[in-house]
Amino acid sequence: MTIVYPDAYTLNPGDLDWQPLQALGTVVLYDRTSPDELVDRLKEADAVLVNKVKLNRETLAQLPKLRYIGVTATGYDIIDMEAARERNIIVTNVKGYSSDSVAQLTFALLLELVLHVGRHSESVHAGDWANSADFSYTKSPLIELAGKTLGLVGYGDIGRKVATIGRAFGMNVLVNRRNAANGEEGITLVDRRHLFSQSDVVSLHLPATPDTIGFVDADLLALMKPTAYLINTSRGTLLNEIDVAQALNAGKLAGAGLDVLSVEPPKTDNPLLTAQNCVLTPHIAWASYEARVRLMQGVVANLKAFQNGTPVNAV
Repeated sequence: MTIVYPDAYTLNPGDLDWQPLQALGTVVLYDRTSPDELVDRLKEADAVLVNKVKLNRETLAQLPKLRYIGVTATGYDIIDMEAARERNIIVTNVKGYSSDSVAQLTFALLLELVLHVGRHSESVHAGDWANSADFSYTKSPLIELAGKTLGLVGYGDIGRKVATIGRAFGMNVLVNRRNAANGEEGITLVDRRHLFSQSDVVSLHLPATPDTIGFVDADLLALMKPTAYLINTSRGTLLNEIDVAQALNAGKLAGAGLDVLSVEPPKTDNPLLTAQNCVLTPHIAWASYEARVRLMQGVVANLKAFQNGTPVNAV
């Protein structure tokens, strides 16, 4: 079996072992692949692994040997699923590998917004503490999370882990999810507008679908407290980015912590790059070493199951 991975650097920049994958066939690895290189690189592949490279109908039509696509992520919106089914191509993904890491970064963003650790560290290194008349000083207000309300939009595995961490900080937890039944102890189920209006922190944990793309708009943002924070570690397209930037710049929102943007890498004119009190990280929530180890294991297990004639995690 010929296995081609056109954007392999994303999963393994050099700190993981390819051997378990290489044991399954002839593996061809490319760090990155541009759209005009894609068909030529994949035309002999029986199996393709992809992370962010898009496989649309036109591309799949030019890959007659292809029988398997392994998405090295959970989301599979990069694949034209209808075209893949028409061609009897099995598509699999890997679920749950990064839940702990994403929940961890959710709070890293929030803690930076409420404590400004980076700003204070820079101040100390600049000599401000050594030259201070006092033993302690602050460069910005410091906010305690205990007693604040954490609103979670989406309540899958990651949302549940974020809720657990929030409760450990002493936060009250509101949840909005598609299935509003079967509440659990420690959370309160509410509608979306109630959640945005009552939360001190709104954190997004849901996929990008036709009914969620751009749903965080000026209307919802207007409901939020001017002291509230917005966190997004799921998909950048959930935000109307112009509306969020305007809310930040107008002081109608205290801050935002975003690990994802609508276009990645972002264009230089993305309004969030220059918005006030906006902490940005380059889509790293999923990318801890431990999460990528689990992802590699899942990718190999999925491909091995396909080879054995018993596909698992097919989407």
